[in-house]
Amino acid sequence: MKALVYTAPEQLAFRDMPDPAPSEDEELVEIEASGICGSDMHAFLGHDERRPAPLILGHEAAGTIASGPRAGERVVINPLVTCGRCWACRQGRSNLCESREIISMPPRAGAFARYVSMPRQNLIAVPETVSSEQAALTEPLACGWHAVRLAGAMLVEPWPAVTALVLGGGAIGLGAALALKDRGAERVWISEPNAQRRDGIEATGRFETFDPLSKDLPDAASFDLVIDAVGLAATRAAACRFARPGGAIVHIGLAEGTGGLDVRRMTLQEISFVGTYTYTDADFRDTAAALFAGRLGMLDWVDIRPLSDGLRAFEDLRDGRVAAPKILLRP
Repeated sequence: MKALVYTAPEQLAFRDMPDPAPSEDEELVEIEASGICGSDMHAFLGHDERRPAPLILGHEAAGTIASGPRAGERVVINPLVTCGRCWACRQGRSNLCESREIISMPPRAGAFARYVSMPRQNLIAVPETVSSEQAALTEPLACGWHAVRLAGAMLVEPWPAVTALVLGGGAIGLGAALALKDRGAERVWISEPNAQRRDGIEATGRFETFDPLSKDLPDAASFDLVIDAVGLAATRAAACRFARPGGAIVHIGLAEGTGGLDVRRMTLQEISFVGTYTYTDADFRDTAAALFAGRLGMLDWVDIRPLSDGLRAFEDLRDGRVAAPKILLRP
């Protein structure tokens, strides 16, 4: 099969690779769309020791089962493979499974390829009314969905009364904002420095935006909830600044590991903070159901490119030449 292979920092090769060999409890899925995630970019830049070269990246994917009794069934892939037996799995927190694996990280190859093998329980049927490109957005949207669910346990006000700010207008941040709207939040702001991306978000008519690098910023301590979908020291500092006393911060981004938190203010003003990692099995299925029902919007904010042009796509993301919140690659 053809695959896009990470070979060294800032190097990707489109080349032949062996077809995956599914085990007895797996299906072979022919990939039709796969998104570039921030974790893929970290690996591409040589910043993720968990993803050593050579490796097929990519974990946001949808396609069609290629063989067996379910051949021809269109599916979206939950890329997190969990044991179902450990304490976390038994508590419904499968994203924290002690033996979890994810495609695009050894020992599992990723979805920037024609085929990938996946356990059957990780495949969700996609209705005819939903394209593979839309279905492939389930994974990044599920990250935001999970974050919003955790936020709900930290807030006092009902969702319609909550004023929320999302830092970062990429797919994770936009997904969190869409999940907030689905829960009933009426006042949702998105902070995004890319002017073209801000214009696209504003064109949906659902969110207010601002440039975090400008002088025209919302008042400090004015948001009940701040979701940091970037994860830089600077965005953590902004989250601490914008959260009101008794408010909450939910931290999704992993761009930078340390710095930024104003622990003194968080302590004195009882600002709750929680980190969030991916999503549970239930979150993924709930996100898919919302997406299939059209509750998360048109999902027309993607840039679709051929997998063979994947290196250019990564370079464009690296150099800030992409306005769309998500690039999808088609094998």
